[in-house]
Amino acid sequence: MKFMESVKSVFSIKDLENLSGIKAHTIRIWEKRYSILEPMRTETNIRFYDIANLQKLLNITLLHNYGYKISKISKYPPEKIPVLVREIISEKSIKHHAINAFKMAMINFDQSLFLNTYNNLLSEKSFREIFHEIFIPLLNEIGLLWQTDTIKPAHEHFISNLIAQKLIISTEKVQMQEPEKKDKIFVLFLPMNEIHELGLLYLNYEISLNGYKSIYLGANTPLDNLKDVAQIFNKIVFVTYMTTSPEKEEVESYMMRLKKEILDSNDAQLWLLGRNTEHLQHKIDLPNILMFNSLDTFVKSL
Repeated sequence: MKFMESVKSVFSIKDLENLSGIKAHTIRIWEKRYSILEPMRTETNIRFYDIANLQKLLNITLLHNYGYKISKISKYPPEKIPVLVREIISEKSIKHHAINAFKMAMINFDQSLFLNTYNNLLSEKSFREIFHEIFIPLLNEIGLLWQTDTIKPAHEHFISNLIAQKLIISTEKVQMQEPEKKDKIFVLFLPMNEIHELGLLYLNYEISLNGYKSIYLGANTPLDNLKDVAQIFNKIVFVTYMTTSPEKEEVESYMMRLKKEILDSNDAQLWLLGRNTEHLQHKIDLPNILMFNSLDTFVKSL
């Protein structure tokens, strides 16, 4: 019973707008003219929608984006709409459909739907394509949904952890092969209190895919841990993300300490990504530190 209570089953029209990308005003027009949805109402006459209405709207949105007119869709019996969606899934619409399926999986905490959708994608695309074409846009949308209070932090954690699982599995498959390139070793870590790990996990996948040895230390890594690794290996490139930690006023002092204690004494490099890197630009000379503004620019440098 407690699990069922945790599943979001009631949505406002603003929620529908955020989840489907269709403006609330347009949804109301479609409702009034074509009766495509069947909203319920509170005692104070405020519309609300159930999960079936949300799923129907997402399917209608796909058909509409594919060229079907709303006036035509509205005349179909309800059971025909998902059938049409399945029939027209193609390279043109698979991204839209998959993102909607993942959003439904997130809303309902439905691991089976996530896995089935992912496995269907994997039969058509490489993991790298799935991550760039599906997961990155999905995560961007989820960030907006969280900011607008359409979803709760638990939803974001649920879907992020499932994506992290796929990253780890895909990386493990690549790492079964002996690294071919020996000119450098990558050591990946996050500063203390930095919890945004998905980007670092993906970089670990790309580094391994490109034939390099990687050592993944993960979140909450003290600088002493980096010293330990630096005593064992040469030609190290440390890689980190700074999204929320250190705090912006502490970024520069953290980097100076890292440079003095780790980089300079070991002739190592640091490759740096994340929102908080902007607090370093034009403030300090860091010859052995490279900053990247995106995953793509990082990958191209490998």
